[in-house]
Amino acid sequence: MARIHPCIPTSSSPSSFCSNERETYTIWMKSLVLNSNGYTVYDSNGDVVFRIDNYDSKCSNEVYLMDLRGNVVCTILRKKLLRFGLWACYNDKDSRKPWFEVGKTCAFFKNDSVYDVLVGSNETGSVSGSKHKMEGSLHGLEFKVTDMGGRADAKVERKRSSSGVVLGEDVLLVTVEPHVDHIFVLALVAIHALIRHKM
Repeated sequence: MARIHPCIPTSSSPSSFCSNERETYTIWMKSLVLNSNGYTVYDSNGDVVFRIDNYDSKCSNEVYLMDLRGNVVCTILRKKLLRFGLWACYNDKDSRKPWFEVGKTCAFFKNDSVYDVLVGSNETGSVSGSKHKMEGSLHGLEFKVTDMGGRADAKVERKRSSSGVVLGEDVLLVTVEPHVDHIFVLALVAIHALIRHKM
């Protein structure tokens, strides 16, 4: 596995991690805590690296993506009144400004499988950062993330065994392209699962 290292620090994403090579994670849509909601993230060596534990609350309006030791790397909040969309992700070090927001650009757009992702919003609601698209299954957990030029940032799909057998719906393979923030992608996996009422 290639070495994962912190991205170049910015004020909007100080807890990010990137790699110079394509990286894969396995996500099991189960919490490490018995009978709890959430997910567990394994790296390509099979080690647990991140997790979300919602305990007995499903489809919570506030979840925390944590590392293995329980340190919060980002907070995901449902923001029903948010001008741009439905969800906001905050990093641990600046609770006033969202790192990125996910939702519909227009309320009249009825395609429930496509969401816009705006990175770098400020307090007034204007956007100074990058834009991405999250497009997925209407009912499942598979989706892809692309930039506005259509270039792939990440893909989430059902995992297959080494012999090609598709595993359960709650076991996902996440492929993150080079130089794309891993925390950003893993937070989007959580948001997509929350939108689909799967976590």
